[in-house]
Amino acid sequence: MEDIEEEAEEVLGSSLTMEKVAAAKQFIENHYRAQMKNIQERKERRWVLERKLASSDVPKEEQMNLIKDLERKETEFMRLKRHKICVDDFELLTIIGRGAFGEVRLCREKKSGNIYAMKKLKKSEMLKRGQVEHVRAERNLLAEVASHCIVKLYYSFQDAEYLYLIMEYLPGGDMMTLLIREDTLTENVAKFYIAQSILAIESIHKHNYIHRDIKPDNLLLDKNGHMKLSDFGLCKPLDCATLSVIHENKTIDDENMTEPMDIDGGIADADNKSSWRSPHEQLQHWQMNRRKLAFSTVGTPDYIAPEVLLKKGYGMECDWWSLGAILYEMLVGYPPFYSDDPITTCRKIVHWRNHLKFPEDARLSLEAKDLICRLLCDVEHRLGTGGANQIKAHPWFKDVAWDKLYEMEAAFKPEVNGELDTRNFMKFDESDPPAAARTSSGSRKMLLTPKDLSFVGYTYKNFDAVKGRHHFDIRNSNLYTHPCTPTYLGSLRI
Repeated sequence: MEDIEEEAEEVLGSSLTMEKVAAAKQFIENHYRAQMKNIQERKERRWVLERKLASSDVPKEEQMNLIKDLERKETEFMRLKRHKICVDDFELLTIIGRGAFGEVRLCREKKSGNIYAMKKLKKSEMLKRGQVEHVRAERNLLAEVASHCIVKLYYSFQDAEYLYLIMEYLPGGDMMTLLIREDTLTENVAKFYIAQSILAIESIHKHNYIHRDIKPDNLLLDKNGHMKLSDFGLCKPLDCATLSVIHENKTIDDENMTEPMDIDGGIADADNKSSWRSPHEQLQHWQMNRRKLAFSTVGTPDYIAPEVLLKKGYGMECDWWSLGAILYEMLVGYPPFYSDDPITTCRKIVHWRNHLKFPEDARLSLEAKDLICRLLCDVEHRLGTGGANQIKAHPWFKDVAWDKLYEMEAAFKPEVNGELDTRNFMKFDESDPPAAARTSSGSRKMLLTPKDLSFVGYTYKNFDAVKGRHHFDIRNSNLYTHPCTPTYLGSLRI
């Protein structure tokens, strides 16, 4: 018996050692890959400058000064890159969001004074609920996709307990808050925000990601009222080799459900709890429960496509279904398949043909109804299966200037008084356990534990986003023009 126990301990020890070795290997490979890339980019920047100078009539002495200036900028750039970002670099302010895995808090970077939104996720919860791939995909998407239609990521880092995402703060609140305040939107206002949503979804689809959680809570407004897509915690990268559908054994919210969902049964009773309500009563009931659903661990399934719920396998088209449900809610006041409990909502979505109806007093144009019906339908008939251009070409959008949407005045101007204003977000109780987890050294040490193996390579700095905020620009240096000659060396991207 003792021999068996000793052998088991040996195997366990060996397994832990191998995991530590794998973590160390991945860390070292990432480090040296980044180092080699930095060296190559530095050489290329030097070569570009020398080539431009060689073809100009700038005197030799001035050329040497410009090269020395480049070297100085390179040194500053490397110093910025080497700085280890940690939670102690930020002053933590108001909580503006809270979920099953962590919280979102307004914060101020101590060195620059810049205001950001800090999303903090507990590692142990990520591992326990099988969310590692989701959080990795969220970080990768934010790092890869440079679009003014989605929330900008500035930094990502970690400590022993938490993962951190430092993102731009959008003080206009979210679409859920706007809908609760306004009840319904006019078609022109709804059209503006749906059009911006289409551009945002299109931008992530082009990078082969599915969002899978498109809902009003994740459509944020900046200080001018323009919409940006956020919260990519459920996004999924598509395999470009097979690029079609995802087959899963779980629905999106299965992580939070202990019992399987009987979404195929009980259809006869699916509407019993809510069919007696008038549209006005339905709206009041929805709004009364909306905030509870937004911050519960299960959330609301009102925007999930039927193919996702049925686990048939699904593709990018599921995001367009969600957009159709949001458009319905904007114009009618509540989602098309709303019910008192999530299971009934799921049943109604799966059997959408029996439940997609427009209230008699909802004054929607024929084009709006047609668009909704062509988004809330089976995948093979759904608009968007051939790309976002199919939806853009719908008659409801005939007067939309797609390339001017983010330049024109927004349909709704939020009330914002200063960069620290959080009036457009829910208030949260600060007496809950502290949000920040700090290490004694002020920076993360490389603790090669099995837990860390899942999060190797998470750290990220967006230099394109940060450069202007630090008054330092190695990627877009000043225009080099000699004072005695009209020679113009152009905008040197270094």
